[in-house]
Amino acid sequence: MRRTWIWVLATAACIAHGEALAQAWPTKRVTVIVPFTAGSATDIMARTVAQRLQEQLGQPFIVENRPGAGGTIGMAAVARADADGHTILVHSSSYTITPTTYPNTQYDTVRDLTGITPLALLPQVLVISPDKNLKTVADLVKAAKAKPGAMNYASAGVGTATQLNAERFRMGAGIEVVHVPFKGTPEALTEVIAGRVDYYFCPVNAVLPLIAGKKLLALAMGSTKRSLALPDVATTLEAGIANSDYNFWVGMAVPSKTPREVVNRLHAETAKALESADVRASMAKLGAEPMLMKLEEFDSYIRNEIKTNAALVKAAGITAQ
Repeated sequence: MRRTWIWVLATAACIAHGEALAQAWPTKRVTVIVPFTAGSATDIMARTVAQRLQEQLGQPFIVENRPGAGGTIGMAAVARADADGHTILVHSSSYTITPTTYPNTQYDTVRDLTGITPLALLPQVLVISPDKNLKTVADLVKAAKAKPGAMNYASAGVGTATQLNAERFRMGAGIEVVHVPFKGTPEALTEVIAGRVDYYFCPVNAVLPLIAGKKLLALAMGSTKRSLALPDVATTLEAGIANSDYNFWVGMAVPSKTPREVVNRLHAETAKALESADVRASMAKLGAEPMLMKLEEFDSYIRNEIKTNAALVKAAGITAQ
């Protein structure tokens, strides 16, 4: 009986300590690392949510951009950070691609990082310069087939969601085109607008003003369904390109050894932030759609998508450069 009471008291003490730890967090500045350039879809979404978390929790949430190597530079920084809840990763769905395209990193995505929740689903749109005189998906496919290997497409880096979407389209359309990777969306868009790169599957938020200003033409949505931000733009599936859809999401993760109580609180506070009217309004302006998940649900989703993307990367012949 005495041992039972000791166990009960010890358990109660651990629970109380965990609850106190969660309530005390954060005790200092929180660094939010985004592995893409400033102005990218992932960056804007991270800043939107970080601002709200700062207001809710009373500590600074500072976004740092660490682009390059398909997002693995930023991921490595978080994986190596102190696991105390004061370093957070906000990444795109490239999170589940790089385990295959960058197999020799100094961290393991599943072992060293743990998901908090997706922040939103963000459709990607196939854009092209109007000067190319290609008005439809059919026009683009016809031009690509007429001169195999002559056309090219941009991405935000090898192994990113922007490349996966383009590769799904390439394989579905049966065309040969050249991949031109950049560090992020702003650089890629500059080259597409100038006509030096032919097309880009771009997160919708980054190109809405450019489409409205007729600097870029939206040929199709790369996602499974149409975007609320561009309801009149059909998907590549609707354009007749089978198996060409790819869904781009932005999510949050932390070092895997972060105390569970802190992880739970971060999840709860992030869910609260995503449900707030101002964040919802900001997300809607980005063309983003809600995608909140429970902790266990997101971890399972990540593991399954890593397997699915591994098959896609192999079929597309994608390798890190």
